[in-house]
Amino acid sequence: MSQVLRAADRIFGNHRSHAQYLAVGGSLAALMAEIFGRETGASHGMGGSMHLFAGDKGFLGSAPIVAGTVPLAVGAALAAKMDGRGDVAIAYFGDGACEEGVVHESLNLASIYQLPVLFVCENNLFSSHMNVALRQPSDRMARFADANKIAAETIDGNDVVAVMQAAHRLVRRARSGGGPGFLEAITYRWRGHVGPSEDIDVGLQRSLEDLAAWKRRDPIRRLAEALIARGELSPGQQRALEDDLRKAVVQAVTAARAAPWPSSSALLGHVFEGATDG
Repeated sequence: MSQVLRAADRIFGNHRSHAQYLAVGGSLAALMAEIFGRETGASHGMGGSMHLFAGDKGFLGSAPIVAGTVPLAVGAALAAKMDGRGDVAIAYFGDGACEEGVVHESLNLASIYQLPVLFVCENNLFSSHMNVALRQPSDRMARFADANKIAAETIDGNDVVAVMQAAHRLVRRARSGGGPGFLEAITYRWRGHVGPSEDIDVGLQRSLEDLAAWKRRDPIRRLAEALIARGELSPGQQRALEDDLRKAVVQAVTAARAAPWPSSSALLGHVFEGATDG
């Protein structure tokens, strides 16, 4: 959906926003360096992978506090409306964040003031280790947008084209003064809440069969297969692209390992207003 955004827009990530950061043009090298805690990282090695920033790309931050950036996006949307340049704000969050009161306050305020903000809910049906059926009476998060009279679309989040088209409609509407939008993308979490394992001891409705079924809906593979079927991508081009991406990741990791640690004099440099290193 980042194709419909521009650098002047104000984008806020969520609990883990590597994909959103990279999608708007954030540096892979800076992401890896931040994961390694190095000075060349996106947050100068001070934040780790959950605190990313790429101001020149409009990515104004992510945070591990569930729903913590949603009201920030609403504030940024208010500023964008006052600026009058047609910019929009984007708030990324998950289905679990919809259980935080600040999300509902943000939806209400955005609706009342008709702010140019798009709420993007990545509904993967799990919050930490609990299935949505154990937490809410309905698995459709867009019902909260309905309650606040916000234009909403619930789509297949594993269909890249559908996501882009829905984002285009809602962002265009917000830019033209139509008010906030709510995009609910239904997807699934392959891995566990922490670590690389494919946990199935999550909630009460997750099984190896479910996981295998959702893997067949891999959005990257579906897009590649569609492009190949249309003759817009060859298998050889796909392999070359994947090889280039693997090389880029290896290079970024190598550079991150070699980068310097933040200096001890920088300890308070990003804590107090006006403070500088040393």
